[in-house]
Amino acid sequence: MISVILQIATKIIAPVQLIFSIYLMLRGHNQPGGGFIGGLVAASAFALYAMAYDVSMAKRILRFSPQLISAVGLMLAVISGLLPLIFGLPLMTGLWDGSISMHFIGLGDLKLGTPLLFDFGVYLVVIGITMSIILSLVEED
Repeated sequence: MISVILQIATKIIAPVQLIFSIYLMLRGHNQPGGGFIGGLVAASAFALYAMAYDVSMAKRILRFSPQLISAVGLMLAVISGLLPLIFGLPLMTGLWDGSISMHFIGLGDLKLGTPLLFDFGVYLVVIGITMSIILSLVEED
């Protein structure tokens, strides 16, 4: 069943959800939030597209296969954990680039480092796995 109201609402709500998911992911360094909850919010935006339109529309908007998104996210998370070993530090030690710092309203100062890379990896893994599950459940045989 196609709902025009749901389709119109999806075009308004989904972009807001995606922006909010990025906010949650970036905010997770210093306050509650992070890659996991941000990834769930982003996946819910794509799931909304799958329900409002169809699976092919959600896949088109997602652009990459959920498995590829998960693999890239897992690779980023592993790299962020192993990178300190190159410098003789313990596994998962946070490395920060003190020269690059950005200030965002509502987020505070955001410094680039391995914790941000790890959060982004978790963000992608959660989107990929959640979308893989949701798309397989929504697809029609």
